[in-house]
Amino acid sequence: MNKADRYLQAGTRENTRRSYRAAVEHFEVAWGGFLPATGDGIVRYLAEYADKHTINTLKQRLAALAQWHITQGFPDPTKTPAVRQMIKGIRALHPAQEKQAAPLLLQHLEQTVMWLEHEAEQAAARHDLASLLRSRRDIALVLIGFWRGFRGDELSRLRVEHTQAQAGVGITFYLPHGKGDRQHRGTTFRTPALKKLCPVQAYVNWITVAGIAYGPIFRKLDRWGHMAEDGFNANSLIPLLRRIFQRAGLAGELYTSHSLRRGFATWAATNGWDIKALMTYVGWKDIKSAMRYIDTVDSFGELALGQTTIPIPLPERAGTTIESPLSPIKYETDTPSKIPECDTNNSLDA
Repeated sequence: MNKADRYLQAGTRENTRRSYRAAVEHFEVAWGGFLPATGDGIVRYLAEYADKHTINTLKQRLAALAQWHITQGFPDPTKTPAVRQMIKGIRALHPAQEKQAAPLLLQHLEQTVMWLEHEAEQAAARHDLASLLRSRRDIALVLIGFWRGFRGDELSRLRVEHTQAQAGVGITFYLPHGKGDRQHRGTTFRTPALKKLCPVQAYVNWITVAGIAYGPIFRKLDRWGHMAEDGFNANSLIPLLRRIFQRAGLAGELYTSHSLRRGFATWAATNGWDIKALMTYVGWKDIKSAMRYIDTVDSFGELALGQTTIPIPLPERAGTTIESPLSPIKYETDTPSKIPECDTNNSLDA
């Protein structure tokens, strides 16, 4: 690969390239289609798999086929009126409710962290370094994932050299690129220290016991406590989190890495964050994306049956400091609803 090709390839994420290659291969090999394709060929392809795959899967494959034709200098057959009408027909005849991961509620987060802290204390008492490392890593993983509202892909790409933490003050993460950051400008995320369930202290505890000074923050550990050099694959976070929640006494199969993001969004909405503040903090630029993550039943607060979380109001006037068990240690506000700062040069999509 020459130098120019290397830069051109870097302009597209590896996950995208891999999924596009798989989609083109499916069209040619599994279905037996020919490239370049025609609009009628695309329609027949969609008809074959309309009742076998979700509409999102079909649209992803159309995007891959469109990209292939454009890069090869051919007209895009996926934009014909017949293909557009076909997509509408599939939606009408095969409606499907979008599946979403269950949000991790605050009380369940606390239950999980309490269990992990107990495991860490026992491991330290019996000088079991492998178990201590695993417990400290898992505490940092769930607390950072929840309070920062990170996706699994973002958690897997966090690096020590791009992170600055000060116990009792806050933590700053920098991601050089991410979903929606098409210009690769990078995004900085800030989160304050908390009096309870603190992600900052959890991070400090983890990298201290692990002795990590460079590279991925979250890594695999074998049964003897040997730590991998590389970070987690985003897909491997789901079974890991399910094992953590299962061992903490929760129904682990209900959760994915998105449960942390949805849990934070639900907590924030319940505790009075307006939608604009939530979108700024998490990084959504589309209100529809934000609303998909919020469980509206929890927004009824204390009137909802079974509601056990205690709403924490945002400050009513500028210059106040929130003092509550789940608020930042020191949280000075310039505006009535200011939240921990999230610098987004190019906001992330959901």
